[in-house]
Amino acid sequence: MKEYTYVGLDVHKKVVAYCVKTADGSIVHEGKIPSTRQALCQWAENLEKPWEGGMEATLFTGWIYDTLLPYAAELKVAHPYMLRAIFAAKKKSDKLDARKIADALRADLFPRCHMAPPEIRDLRRVMRHRDFLVGASVKMKNKTSGLLMEAGVEYNKKQLHGKRYFQDLLARMEDVPESVVDMLRTTNDSMLVFEHNQRKLLDALKKHSLLRERIERLMSIPGVGEVTALTWALEIDDPQRFSSVKKAVSYCGLCSGQNQTGGKTFRGPISKQRNKHLQKIIIETAKLAPTWNPQLAHEHKKALDRGANRNEATIAVARKLVAYLLCVDKNNARFELKICT
Repeated sequence: MKEYTYVGLDVHKKVVAYCVKTADGSIVHEGKIPSTRQALCQWAENLEKPWEGGMEATLFTGWIYDTLLPYAAELKVAHPYMLRAIFAAKKKSDKLDARKIADALRADLFPRCHMAPPEIRDLRRVMRHRDFLVGASVKMKNKTSGLLMEAGVEYNKKQLHGKRYFQDLLARMEDVPESVVDMLRTTNDSMLVFEHNQRKLLDALKKHSLLRERIERLMSIPGVGEVTALTWALEIDDPQRFSSVKKAVSYCGLCSGQNQTGGKTFRGPISKQRNKHLQKIIIETAKLAPTWNPQLAHEHKKALDRGANRNEATIAVARKLVAYLLCVDKNNARFELKICT
């Protein structure tokens, strides 16, 4: 039986630096290859099998991972934050980074992160693009308000973005430069386009065969809507990878950092090591969910009664919400509401 070789890959937009090492740390060969599918396939075919590869998670890791996976005995992707300790050296280069990744692999010290299947990653990309469109729409709304305030135009904030009201507002404006009117039309048209496209993407995701039943189960939790359910399903992927609620809460960034030294423990603010997409949507949901969910309302009140401020109470609700989502998702069962007395 042949021994494994360990391949460290330092991936970049134009080139991929690689280093192939044996189990004892000897370098078999190293170099750089273009970041194209054809070049990667040709290079992988010539590698002596079996080999185990590793790379850092970056913007373009996904397609490189999918291209090389059929050729490798095992291919791993590392959490970039955890690799900082490995690469915190005075001298740093693509060649040295590839060597260190190979060393981490052969020493079994590689900080592996979860790699979702291609289908889930494609849908996740769509959902994140939808979030981008929502943000762009909000910017256009804010720009519209800003232009009106600059021009000294009085308007009804609640009705401003209604189609009929906006057209009537443009028609009755006086002493406003034509350039401002043109910019108002442009920002409003852009806002409408962004709103239409984000709604279209959201409707398509809800009806997708991979997600439809799962989303329905998650939405059985009172206070959980389609956006929260879709974000949870696509960002979590496989709920079985979390062995406890605490790990899921940590992944969502709903716990503080801990620094323990000399018998003393220091707690910091909410950790920045988190899935920022999940953290944002779950906290926003936690602000509104107690209105529809008696159990979450009870959790919010309990936090306030013990002296927590409103932000801390919202975090407590968010943690309980994660527990509900994880339970429903793991058990493939609809949520059963129990009224608190």
